[in-house]
Amino acid sequence: MGYAIKTEGLTKTFKDKVAVDGLTLSVNEGELIALLGVNGAGKTTTVRMLTCLTNPTGGKAEILGHDVVSERDLVKSLVGVSPQETAVAENLTVRENLEFIAALYLPKDKIRAAVDRTINAFGLKEFENKKAKLLSGGYKRKISIAMATIGGPKILFLDEPTLGLDVLARRQLWREIEVLKKDTTIILTTHYMEEAQALADRIVIMTEGKVRAVGTLDELEAMTGKKGLEDVFVSVAEAEV
Repeated sequence: MGYAIKTEGLTKTFKDKVAVDGLTLSVNEGELIALLGVNGAGKTTTVRMLTCLTNPTGGKAEILGHDVVSERDLVKSLVGVSPQETAVAENLTVRENLEFIAALYLPKDKIRAAVDRTINAFGLKEFENKKAKLLSGGYKRKISIAMATIGGPKILFLDEPTLGLDVLARRQLWREIEVLKKDTTIILTTHYMEEAQALADRIVIMTEGKVRAVGTLDELEAMTGKKGLEDVFVSVAEAEV
């Protein structure tokens, strides 16, 4: 088993601001990594670089051995992204949203089967012909994640997938993510400590564009002398203020 993601000194600068500062990280195939940090820590910028939505200013990043700059088209075919902003067309039905994305990745004769399979996998059959604008926030987030998976990505990036959802809707999406973990490497950014604790194999804590700590919860607790992810996170983050 090789590395799904490998970065060395990955950096992104916007004018005078360093958003990501020399990030070096390896993610194994099949892992779910939770990327934690306060607003402005560099999480979303990191995801954008790894998914070829923005080019690094410096350093290097590879997805399954392929460079995100020189092999961007190939990298794009290997990843799926569910962004912070729910990527759902409000006036299209659930099926139409999925068909639209499937057409970007799959041959025409494969689209219907992929859409049917995704609708069943995400429990969307009851709503497949409803316009997205008529559905709850929880279902819109579920559709957004379904859209990110329909092309069969090897690596899935979930940027704040449960932001703004109520407890029941969040727990339902956790169950969907647990199923996805079986076949896909996942990078999850979240502000919810219990979400990271419940889902992640390893946790990465970022502040001010830098990785400050990486490990399992047990390893991070041993490193900080704190119990529970929230106290671990505060300890690491405050140490760098």
